[in-house]
Amino acid sequence: MTIHNLTKKTSILNKFIAEIRSKETQKDSLRFRRNIERIGEILGYELSSHFNYQSETVETPLGEKEIKLPSNELVICSILRAGIPLHQGLLNYFDDAESAFISAYRKHTTEKEFEIVVEYFASPDLTGKTLLLADPMLATGQSLVSVYESLHKHGTPKEIHIVAVLGSTEGIDYIHDKFPENTHLWIATIDERLNEKGYIIPGLGDAGDLAFGTKL
Repeated sequence: MTIHNLTKKTSILNKFIAEIRSKETQKDSLRFRRNIERIGEILGYELSSHFNYQSETVETPLGEKEIKLPSNELVICSILRAGIPLHQGLLNYFDDAESAFISAYRKHTTEKEFEIVVEYFASPDLTGKTLLLADPMLATGQSLVSVYESLHKHGTPKEIHIVAVLGSTEGIDYIHDKFPENTHLWIATIDERLNEKGYIIPGLGDAGDLAFGTKL
């Protein structure tokens, strides 16, 4: 797996990351969702440099111009519910992509132990396509691995790009060898550790709750 950590270089991305972390700014759920969406747009722009391109001729009012355009067949798969704003950010740039949605959540067996439950999955055929697997929070990495294992019945993608807003070093290490070697991880920022419950520290809290309200 190749890891692309976008905060290794400074850019306007830092402002959006600061706002989604801020307890004060988090009070505005509309702004939180929009910032996740904007981070998705930036991640999408960066990963597009790894697509395949072919030359096409575009006719203008005054002539013709040859332009290299992406030729990948894209499927964006988001993990519900927190992945919805990130999904929209990717769709803003890849508007002709197909969409897939999957639910994955932690079912706690004890206060500190849990299993990942996948209950809902809607997807087109993935065979030979470029899969963008979008999950804003890469904490333990267990959800991403469970989702990847559930994808197999829908075909084998040609390549996989994991798109995440915030991850932990531990979670990245966990998924590193569980995806195909040519997988790319595109991530906006990385924190060093998890707490005893498997939450990213300092992190930002629960992305799904911040975007859409607390759940039962």
